Amino acid sequence: MSSTAHMPHFLLLLFLSLLTALTCSASPQIYIGFSASPQSQTAPFESLLTDPTGNFSLCFLRQNQNQLALGVIHVASSQPLWLANPTHFASWSHTTHLSFNGTLILSDPKTNLLWSTATNDGDTLLLLNTSNLQILNKDKATPLWQSFDFPTTTLVQDQNFTTAMSLTSQNGLYSLRLGNDFMGLYANYPENDGSSLRQLLYWKRTALEAKAVIKQGQGPIYARVNKEGYLAMYQTSAKPVDVQKFDSFQQTPTTSSFLLVRLEPDGNLKGYYWNSNKSSWVLNYQAITETCELPLPCGSYGLCTPGGSGCSCLDNRTRFEPGVGCFDGSSSGDLCSEKMGGDSYAVIRRTGVEPPHKELVGHVTAPSFAECEGLCERNCSCWGALYNNASGFCYLMDYPIGTMSGSGEQYKVGYFKVRKSVGGKKRVGVRVGVVVGVMVGIVVAGVGVWMMRMRWRRKGMNGMLGEESGASPGPYRNLGSDSFKSIEMSGQR
Repeated sequence: MSSTAHMPHFLLLLFLSLLTALTCSASPQIYIGFSASPQSQTAPFESLLTDPTGNFSLCFLRQNQNQLALGVIHVASSQPLWLANPTHFASWSHTTHLSFNGTLILSDPKTNLLWSTATNDGDTLLLLNTSNLQILNKDKATPLWQSFDFPTTTLVQDQNFTTAMSLTSQNGLYSLRLGNDFMGLYANYPENDGSSLRQLLYWKRTALEAKAVIKQGQGPIYARVNKEGYLAMYQTSAKPVDVQKFDSFQQTPTTSSFLLVRLEPDGNLKGYYWNSNKSSWVLNYQAITETCELPLPCGSYGLCTPGGSGCSCLDNRTRFEPGVGCFDGSSSGDLCSEKMGGDSYAVIRRTGVEPPHKELVGHVTAPSFAECEGLCERNCSCWGALYNNASGFCYLMDYPIGTMSGSGEQYKVGYFKVRKSVGGKKRVGVRVGVVVGVMVGIVVAGVGVWMMRMRWRRKGMNGMLGEESGASPGPYRNLGSDSFKSIEMSGQR
């Protein structure tokens, strides 16, 4: 067959390829009437809009195989810098649509509106060479909307971070916020009634006012990553009131260098720069350098020993399991409201422990550990108390117990409540009691079986059949109730 016979098929394939390329390739800017849906079934992302340098792109991002997020990425690394709606993903399907009619809208037929900019009278959508996505109106000098005003996990260089904003870790557990004169990292804990979350401060950077002084009544502070290699806080002047230097501080920046800070899933704020020669992100800064100062390095009811000694459990009868920890302490609620055969909680006492970031934890003064413990014991919303016999400081924790810091100093003691089994989850320390109870039960059962065999041998088969026609032998019946009682009691101790 001649090659000309294949020509129509070839032209059809070429046309389809060009159509696909035009549909999926990014544009320099987007105008009213734009609409797009994901096309590929396998691509990790599909570009919709690029900045003039080609370093950044607005994309459909694939999440968890079949879900879709709208975001801005760093093209060379595919690292997301901003997500439109980080907590609710769309489906990766041709029925999911992104459209622009003055408002940028992401929607699908199942949930209808997923996310929008709510701008209405925008004319143009464009992506700047700073990675900032903007909606413009030709009649207005300032953007109607910009992604820099709604950061998610990441703050890039030259992006202002204000008191109205927050960074939130990908798992939603931690956030970065600004106060009147400080920058703080917060952990989310459930309220005791379980109806809402509250934020507890675990890291604080107060402005040192090295180059400028914070002026009261002159407006709130803001923060920015400077391309010269530092994270700074400012107020009214170009001079920073505080500087946190990166490892690359005052190094000559190259045209390909790019700095950012990101709030990581472990609760640490870390800075990175892009090394174009090695095509990798290089760690450049850490807000928290000591592992034990992180919120949950060893999980709930864990014990972290400073200096890299690893994790253990507050209850030394329980072994720490990496990735699991010691106990699921995420449940909230009144510790006096659930009565399960007595108290709704068990107690762990441990010496040589103290709260991490204790300078941020409120305390009262008590004459003794017993008095400190009593303050918590009588309080249905208190989960634990830590006492310093040297200072008399009593730290009361009205939130579920996280990871404590091991000090090795015996005058620092702790008292911790552990909720008993809820929803099939065993409290810490119960597994040891259960194992002991089961072993005792097995031994008793073995003795009972041996006694029965001896009895059957004495009576013979007829005697055994006679007993089977009536009630179970007394020793066997009693053995069952006693053995199970031993297991239940061990779980209540």
